[in-house]
Amino acid sequence: MRVLVTGANGFVGRVLCEDLEANAHVMVRALRRGTCRAGEVAVGEIDVTTDWRPALAGCDAVVHLAARVHVMNETAQNTLTLYRTTNTDATLNLARQAAQAGVKRFVFVSTIKVNGEGRDDPYRETDAPTPEDAYAISKWEAEQGLQQIARETGLEVVVLRPPLVYGPGVKANFQRLLDTVARGWPLPLGAIRNRRSLLYLGNFVDAIRLCVEHPAAAGQTFLIDDGQPVSTPELIRAVAHAMGRPARLLAVPVGVLEFAGALLGKRAAIARLTGSLWLDSSLIRMRLGWTPPYSMEAGLAATVKAA
Repeated sequence: MRVLVTGANGFVGRVLCEDLEANAHVMVRALRRGTCRAGEVAVGEIDVTTDWRPALAGCDAVVHLAARVHVMNETAQNTLTLYRTTNTDATLNLARQAAQAGVKRFVFVSTIKVNGEGRDDPYRETDAPTPEDAYAISKWEAEQGLQQIARETGLEVVVLRPPLVYGPGVKANFQRLLDTVARGWPLPLGAIRNRRSLLYLGNFVDAIRLCVEHPAAAGQTFLIDDGQPVSTPELIRAVAHAMGRPARLLAVPVGVLEFAGALLGKRAAIARLTGSLWLDSSLIRMRLGWTPPYSMEAGLAATVKAA
């Protein structure tokens, strides 16, 4: 099997390519921006005009990771247009060319934010999508377009909606959390009682590989996580434990945090810390027999070790 992986030099893509290449019956064609190594394919701007045909030739499956990622405090004008260009239009252009090239399966990495944000109950595949920000809207529109292409061409589309992915090399908010705990700074988050789903990079890659190969994955949308939702204080304690450090948590009432966030213009940041975003990943477990190979504790230990 020859598998094209877009975004091969990204956080997930690098590890996915290594995992697929370890499989004797899989040949990986890694597609990346910029300078390429032997066996890789270069691509320029990713939009509706991109010519994917040289990369798709002879491929049996595509794993589409390349995307305009969610950026906190986005300031660019026409934000939704920018997200749609990369995440919607370019994705559908790739899928159409993949179908024309005889590719059998297309695995698309979307986001749990397609389901929504901030409700107390777990999200499931059967929920009506309620994307809120430009990133999630562009991903949801891509999902809908992919389903239409699948109906028209027979391309086997598999959609994965992950939550926050962590692991060695993680950046952004999760790296800031690691740095804060490592410095031993007290955090006023001990009174939060929320539920957040996480996904360890090793578990994510394992599930993607299964979705490339498993016959029952065709045409499915799967929510995927470690299966261990945690509160914000529980996550901080788990990170501190992995570091061998004490968790310094102060039980400041959530209402006080929200008031402070409003005063400081950090309302959205406080909402992410105090709100819930968790999911039920039982469908992929039942349909494909998938079990996360790593526990959250093992994933955090590997993440901390590499930091």
